Amino acid sequence: MGRLLYELGRVDEKTRIANERGSSKAGKSSFSWAWELDGTVEERERGITMDIALQSLTTPHRQVTILDAPGHKDFIPNMISGAAQADCALLVVDANTGEFEAGFDRGGQTREHLLLVRSLGVSQVIVAVNKLDQVNWDQSRFEDICALLRAFLVQSGFPSSKTSFIPVSAMQGVNLVGRTNPDALALSKWYKGPMLVDLLDKLEPPAREIASPLRLPISNVFKGQSSGTGVTGRICGGVVQVGERLRVLPGDESAIVRLIDVEEQSVHWAAAGTNATLYLISIDPIHLNIGSVLCPPSDVVPLATVFTARIIVFDVQLPIITGASIELFHHSRDVPATISKLIATLDRASGVVTKKNPRVLTKGTSAEVEITLRAGTLSGPALSARPIPLEPFSVNKDMGRILVRRGGETISAGKPSTFIAVKVLNTLAGIVLDIIS
Repeated sequence: MGRLLYELGRVDEKTRIANERGSSKAGKSSFSWAWELDGTVEERERGITMDIALQSLTTPHRQVTILDAPGHKDFIPNMISGAAQADCALLVVDANTGEFEAGFDRGGQTREHLLLVRSLGVSQVIVAVNKLDQVNWDQSRFEDICALLRAFLVQSGFPSSKTSFIPVSAMQGVNLVGRTNPDALALSKWYKGPMLVDLLDKLEPPAREIASPLRLPISNVFKGQSSGTGVTGRICGGVVQVGERLRVLPGDESAIVRLIDVEEQSVHWAAAGTNATLYLISIDPIHLNIGSVLCPPSDVVPLATVFTARIIVFDVQLPIITGASIELFHHSRDVPATISKLIATLDRASGVVTKKNPRVLTKGTSAEVEITLRAGTLSGPALSARPIPLEPFSVNKDMGRILVRRGGETISAGKPSTFIAVKVLNTLAGIVLDIIS
């Protein structure tokens, strides 16, 4: 992405030269373009993306916010946090022989990343087949990669009309915003299609939940220089305005919005679909945590500890059974949980129950299960699980998607449907009630 930003004028020449010299001095000259988004010392030393980086670019018809997510398996939680904020995906694969296969074979990160983004509601994907210059712009290699990925994308639920494939060489700057340089001559002999910037310009923004109550899951918290505590996140519903008082859930705290920044510009309000930075006052920063949700005091988000969900089981090596310990991911929050009950298996097309109380859930199964959150510690005195902000998919699509992982593997994705144990906060009287249905 660093080269694309440079070609579009988002990276100046001084920064490019500094990144080139710094990466060369660190013995990682091939990572010079990545340094534009990999800004921490550890990321640059290790040569991998570890956290979410935000940037933006402009095409003739689109203002695009880039969420550069890590691809390494050790940082999948951060990748999930970024994917939960995305409207579309740009997947970059390596055309070198052996490199693409390593990511696409069973257990590879290419497969998992595609499953994750589709499970989090992304339906538009651009596949950039990179480093084709290193295989002499071999058309057959490009077509082979496209054929393998096209079949997997359809199998994973991506509409074929919303998937695009493009050959590029990011290091050489070929087919990003132009094909006029000498390095592009070999590609131009067989490829006459759009460039990457053209595909970005044609992406369709999804419908926004503007009429819904405000929901803003916090993805980052930091200390503002003079304007209170800063929080960032993607607004999943509603509108937020400067001066508005918001509740922070879970917890009993509220805060006032002092400033709102969007694309490094101060604005008076921001609506659903916007990646915004809010500067909050009248709250101790200790009460602001990654994964918490900002909402109006008059229409708070439910807090659940036990709920049912409809899930689809991925290509798992071990079946899912009652009592299985899992990690539950919802936006930037991950909590320990248990599959406390297997309620039924469902027909994937119609949703009709095919079997009640199954013993196990195997690969490819659609099912309804009960999930119970666990306390964060397994030793010491028994602690009650802290509820998480959650809404049914039917109420708010962005707030109603979950991912389930076990042993470093994503095993299923689903949509919460019914809350069994919910904390309901009466904001007028300040009463907390536990309701068990």
